[in-house]
Amino acid sequence: MEIKRKIGQKGQIVIPKIIREFLTVGPGDEVIIEVRGKEILIRSKMDPVKFVEDFCSTGGRKLNEKINLEKLLEEEVEERFALH
Repeated sequence: MEIKRKIGQKGQIVIPKIIREFLTVGPGDEVIIEVRGKEILIRSKMDPVKFVEDFCSTGGRKLNEKINLEKLLEEEVEERFALH
């Protein structure tokens, strides 16, 4: 997925809502910013144990089919940009 953003006058970039939701980050949360060559990687600073517990938790429900998260995100982005 690729989304363009402009850098503001103070050097800030707004992380799109769909990406914040995917990373489960919000106001006050910490993220890790890593420079790799000429690229910037931003990832959530989540406790690995909590991540696994949250990921595996289905609230007592069982999944009936495999979830294609990448496809869901792409569809969400397409829907949001189609509305504007």
